[in-house]
Amino acid sequence: MLTETQIRNFQTHGYLVVDNVLEPDTLSAVQKEYSALLDGLLVDWGLADELAGMSFQDKLTTAYEKGLDWFQPMDISLPGDRITEDTPMHFGPAVFDMLTSPRILDMVEDLIGSEITSNPIQHVRIKPPARTLDAGEIRAHVGGTDWHQDRAVALEEADQTDMVTVWLAITDATVENGCLQVIPSKHDLLPHCPQRQTAIADGFIDKSRAKPLPVKAGGAVLFHPMTPHGSLDNVSDGIRWSFDLRFNKTGQPTGRSHFPEFVARSRTAPETELRDWKVWKSMWEDTRSTLARKEHVDIHRWSADAPVCA
Repeated sequence: MLTETQIRNFQTHGYLVVDNVLEPDTLSAVQKEYSALLDGLLVDWGLADELAGMSFQDKLTTAYEKGLDWFQPMDISLPGDRITEDTPMHFGPAVFDMLTSPRILDMVEDLIGSEITSNPIQHVRIKPPARTLDAGEIRAHVGGTDWHQDRAVALEEADQTDMVTVWLAITDATVENGCLQVIPSKHDLLPHCPQRQTAIADGFIDKSRAKPLPVKAGGAVLFHPMTPHGSLDNVSDGIRWSFDLRFNKTGQPTGRSHFPEFVARSRTAPETELRDWKVWKSMWEDTRSTLARKEHVDIHRWSADAPVCA
């Protein structure tokens, strides 16, 4: 999938933009799955008739403006805060087909090898126009994302794990609607602080070197876990929709071991690959039930009391 030049650029600069990664049928299926999911939420909220005929984007933005939280019901992970038996989440066949897309796994294989685990640090990101967001909105999955390294949002257990992030654009990502930006380099693990989100401490990166990374729908941005990146704010009138997917070398810690992982590809033992989306869904449901009965597991490793965070 990747050329030798692309692999070399990724290894040198810590990121890579690749167009036309997601198959058009898979992209369309994800969009349809989420449209149906949103329509179901609107029925539950008693808004189906009022918003009938609106586009997905307008339904989403209107629901947010009414104070209705669609993010967690649409996310493909459990949250970092307290989990209950009925914490909402979404695991459907179209998302599973996206997660296990041969094109995506081919790219990942070129970077970390052929024994690939789907890492549970994964999210949907649907970002309405910044002007519509509540003043107190701090979630990176809904608003702008602070500068960070992906290694830093995993727990210490995964500090030596071979990992790659695949950021998939479901809508076009532009400078105007809040595309990603990167500082081309692979740093050591930098200090992070609990700011608006988990963010690199002030003074540790040169933000003047930031490079925006626009990409068309169906394209991807690949990140090394030590590459500083964030996103711009969405100053457009539309949504910006993407998924964060992570993959690591099978057998190595995921950085969130209390969440379920699965083998997405194995050249040595293909029978271990998960191919049934319903099993994937059940894994997360079982995890939710288990964690709801246990003491909360904190997914954040950084303290606001650290000297660099003062």
